[in-house]
Amino acid sequence: MEHHTGAGGGTLAVAIPYLLIAAALAAYLFAVARQRNSLRPWSRWRTISFIVGVSLLAVAMSPSLVRYAHHDLRGHMIQHLLIGMLAPLGLVLAAPLTLMLRTLPVQSARVVTSVLRSWAFQWLSHPVTALLLNIGGMYLLYLTPLYALTLTNPYMHHLVHLHFLAAGYLFTWSIAGPDPAPGRPAMRTRLVVLFISIAAHAYLSKFMYAYSWPRNTPHDMEQIREAAQLMYYGGDFAELLLVIILFASWYRDSSRHAYSLNPQVQRSR
Repeated sequence: MEHHTGAGGGTLAVAIPYLLIAAALAAYLFAVARQRNSLRPWSRWRTISFIVGVSLLAVAMSPSLVRYAHHDLRGHMIQHLLIGMLAPLGLVLAAPLTLMLRTLPVQSARVVTSVLRSWAFQWLSHPVTALLLNIGGMYLLYLTPLYALTLTNPYMHHLVHLHFLAAGYLFTWSIAGPDPAPGRPAMRTRLVVLFISIAAHAYLSKFMYAYSWPRNTPHDMEQIREAAQLMYYGGDFAELLLVIILFASWYRDSSRHAYSLNPQVQRSR
């Protein structure tokens, strides 16, 4: 099988992801700076969370890891975990949508809010839809010839990375994002979807381990099995963090609701 050089590499291919990451970080920090004179200063923890998220993306797109991932399925799986599961946790917890709404002019913020309330966006951001895009994309990649195609087609290779990031972000946001989400389902629905995701992710990794998928690739059985183990244990770690975030947000929201319903507590303050 003939591979494309450096996964479609070259100076431009290496530089573009870093330029996009740097632009996202600069935009976020600029918006944070605009909040300094606000009555509600922006949380430094959200800023740190965003920095962690973009740093994980930078590590995933580093030239050394890109080269390793192109020739070794284990390296690809590390990239997958960083781009599609760990980085989205940091980015979502940074609440970039909330920051954008606080920074934009009123008219522009109203346009964004109308988009959030539209049926199309609510359908796209529903946890079930996000689950199908996220986990379904993994099944499509590893259980069809698509993965082998990414080894020879640089455009498909980069498109898969974009899908990992977008689908991972959307799923994390739909489950436990702190940003405003009109129409977001109740806690029980999100919890059920999350546990289905955990089970489907674990099943895929076990299937790959047992039957040596993806097929028709230059990777030997040992390499595929080690990559499947990375998917299994790395996915468990990322999903455990998401479970913790979901319950923490539920506890915080419950506490606020209980406080708002208790006038005696309010009078005592």
